[in-house]
Amino acid sequence: MNHSELESQIRAAIRELSATFPPEYWRKADEARGYPEEYVQALTEAGWLSALIPEEYGGSGLGITEASIILEEINRSGGNSGACHAQMYIMGTLLRHGSAVQKEKYLPQIASGKLRLQSFGVTEPNTGSDTTKLKTTAVRKGDFYYVNGQKVWTSRVQHSDLMLLLARTTPLDQVKKKTDGLSVLLVDLREVNDGELTIRPIRNLMNHETNELFFDNLKVPVANLIGEENKGFKYILDGMNAERILIAAECIGDGYWFVEKASAYSKDRVIFDRPIGKNQGIQFPIARAYVNVEAANLMRFRAASLFDASKPCGKEANMAKLLAADASWEAANVAIQTHGGFGFAAEFDIERKFRETKLYQVAPISTNLILSYIAEHVLGMPRSY
Repeated sequence: MNHSELESQIRAAIRELSATFPPEYWRKADEARGYPEEYVQALTEAGWLSALIPEEYGGSGLGITEASIILEEINRSGGNSGACHAQMYIMGTLLRHGSAVQKEKYLPQIASGKLRLQSFGVTEPNTGSDTTKLKTTAVRKGDFYYVNGQKVWTSRVQHSDLMLLLARTTPLDQVKKKTDGLSVLLVDLREVNDGELTIRPIRNLMNHETNELFFDNLKVPVANLIGEENKGFKYILDGMNAERILIAAECIGDGYWFVEKASAYSKDRVIFDRPIGKNQGIQFPIARAYVNVEAANLMRFRAASLFDASKPCGKEANMAKLLAADASWEAANVAIQTHGGFGFAAEFDIERKFRETKLYQVAPISTNLILSYIAEHVLGMPRSY
């Protein structure tokens, strides 16, 4: 099977599955601030969330290109892959840096859906994107690490069995490079004792389950250390390109959804005895939004192809995320404007998707930090921060 045939099959399958979850399903989840458990379970049972897991562990053994298509189609079908996308981009840390024992223990259960790996604890309230200065510590005593500290914007932890956690295992003032001394731990949330972990939900703009976490001597077996102690920062960086590409794909799915909604509405909405789509003031913004989504789509596939070929793709992955986030946000605003007052009505779904896609102007990396990266690492300009 060639790539175009595989891509067509993936798109058709995701659309068919998503069609069984009509817009009303997502509206109810949004209104109730509820987790789309049934949809995530359906994706899991169909094997889509184990796409990156090698076949020997029960997965599909697909690449980032195919994974990005899955997430794109979820959003293009009117859903929100933010409820489950982390398993895709977290997976690489375990796949590339986990031990054989860890892979054998966890991957088959993740692939089958018995375990969910959906949570990633990195960001802290006082350090933000300055990851090397994080304050959460993991001190080794015998066969366990004892974790103390705080994380924020840790999403889906209430619907996960496993969480990847970045903590400092050597104090910052004792390392030669500030990127040293950080380690990645795989936390089995099912084994957390009372009082070790406090979860405080954060109510936010969109229906996105995210939390502030407080660790009080959280006990994690040394056997759950991913890779080498003190080398965790590079493991996290290693997965960031995948994350950028996958988030870009979600934005592209959103962008197409907005453009399709706006163009369809412009044909049907009749004012002053003519469809509003006859007006160039309506046509031009929709057409420009479509052009920009298409351009971002090309950069997404360029970045994904480089990633799958194990070639450097930092520039392309960051540009794909920037272009896609901007294109989806532009398309969201165009869809609101085209629908007028109805764009704010929940029954049209525009306002829900508008809120959801706004997130990617800020997370998982802001557009300004991407521009700083391009300026410094691509154009050779002085570091700005």
